[in-house]
Amino acid sequence: MNFPMLKLFRRNKRGRIRQEIAPEDIFLDSSNLPLFDQDQMEGRIEKAISQKYIAVLGVFLIFVGIFFLGRAYYLQIQNGDFYRNKSENNHLRNTTIFGDRGLITDRNGTLLAWNTPPENSESYSIRKYIDAGGFGNLLGFVKYPAKDNNGFFYQSELSGRDGIESYFNTLLAGKNGLNIVETDAVGKIESQSAIRPPEEGKKLILSIDADVQKSLYKNIQQTVTTSGFVGGGGIIMDIQTGEVLAITTYPEYSSSVMTDGKDSTLISSYFQDKRNLFLDRAISGLYAPGSIMKPYIALGALNEGVVSPDKKIESKGFITVPNPYDPTKPTIFKDWRVNGWTDVREALSVSSDVYFYAIGGGYEDQKGMGISAIDKYASLFGFGKGVSDSFFSIKNSGVIPTPEWKSKAFNGDIWRLGDTYTSSIGQFGFQVTAVQAVRAVSAIANGGTLIDPQIVKKGEEGAEVVKPIVIQGINPQNFSTVKEGMRLAVTNGTLTLLNYPDFEIAAKSGTAEVGSEKKYINSWVTGFFPYENPKYAFAFIMEKGPAQYREGASSAAQRFFNDMNMSTSTRAYLR
Repeated sequence: MNFPMLKLFRRNKRGRIRQEIAPEDIFLDSSNLPLFDQDQMEGRIEKAISQKYIAVLGVFLIFVGIFFLGRAYYLQIQNGDFYRNKSENNHLRNTTIFGDRGLITDRNGTLLAWNTPPENSESYSIRKYIDAGGFGNLLGFVKYPAKDNNGFFYQSELSGRDGIESYFNTLLAGKNGLNIVETDAVGKIESQSAIRPPEEGKKLILSIDADVQKSLYKNIQQTVTTSGFVGGGGIIMDIQTGEVLAITTYPEYSSSVMTDGKDSTLISSYFQDKRNLFLDRAISGLYAPGSIMKPYIALGALNEGVVSPDKKIESKGFITVPNPYDPTKPTIFKDWRVNGWTDVREALSVSSDVYFYAIGGGYEDQKGMGISAIDKYASLFGFGKGVSDSFFSIKNSGVIPTPEWKSKAFNGDIWRLGDTYTSSIGQFGFQVTAVQAVRAVSAIANGGTLIDPQIVKKGEEGAEVVKPIVIQGINPQNFSTVKEGMRLAVTNGTLTLLNYPDFEIAAKSGTAEVGSEKKYINSWVTGFFPYENPKYAFAFIMEKGPAQYREGASSAAQRFFNDMNMSTSTRAYLR
């Protein structure tokens, strides 16, 4: 009789009984089948792997083992010294591929700032600038990437630090790439691969005309040198688009010197120079405007009905204001000369102070417009306000004197009639910039549209949106009257040196005393051309010159217009 369960027990060589259960001896019936998870293959009997497949797998593994053993022998025994030296002497490092900075050109394509090839393959391009006076403070300078003592760049960007380079840094800046370099022990490059290419910065086309810029700078420099002024600045602007044709300041620093950074002696002298080379006198310099404010006072008085265009006021060279506290000590307000009887046109032409004392503060039978109206009309033309967010923005927006301003500035001191008189001729607390002056005179030239200056050529990348402000509530005839007075100043008044036979300029000069001892003056001239169909406005400021010299901004303007008239490349601007 065959008993299958007897197969479960066998004796080993030592006679011990061991238990052995074969798969086919497992009993399976319907009572325990439901207890198995059939989806997990429980309760199923599996067949053993075929000996044939085991043999094939074993042969494959043997061949793999032989291959790796052979490779190990080749790398570590046969060529071990070579690869050991290579691994010790070579290493990988990431290097920066510097993106070139964008070019800067003038409106005609003349290069103002560009790049020259780097000194070696791992370096950055060298920034170069036009070799001409008048562009330093405008263009600014850049700071190169910087390395630590181990040769690693802790500053990997060329960054703009002043002027155009700073304001348009985002547009001009290139994007750096990345290079993987393998070098040996002495730094020799074994191999390299760029994993991210660099990108060049955008090109910036300025509204500036390089030839006009050079002329403007040269003639301001010459006037400063011959007349003893500390410095000067000037700006020429399109009265319709706001495009700035030229803007410069003197003295200036060199963009190349500041960017190169190697001439520490010269750079140190820049900072120590008492003339303040880093002040852009055309954009940020604040100065008392003097008589260049008279056209706006005239517009206000005409528009408020304080005076008619033909009303004449006599200047005997001064006015006398009684002292209510001591009749024996009246206050005298002087004119710069005896100007006689003048209407508003003639008063602008000869710059009669007495006329503007009268229409500003009132005198005898002449009613004055008062300080509130002076503040109103000066504000309408952009004085006392910063230029909107642009390259020409300034932190200090200047001053229009008012009773509130005086109270704050002079510890609660009250406003007096004399303050209105001096404010009527652009002195006392008035402070303006050349940019504000050229923007305001543009609004006179174009008939009442206040437009912000623009430094990028219209339609080019980087150009800002121009939002002109139409000055409301001024009779167009009043603009015409004031423009006639400014033209008369050139043909028969204080600015006859700007009277040219082949093109017509309208302008207004201004002289403001500097310091309590009145030893120095600031000199202004603002205006527009051509007179009949104006295209451009201008403003010149000469800073702190000897009071005895009357050759100032008007002389700089004369030199400039002489240059323009003789130059074939710039003559068209005068037409």
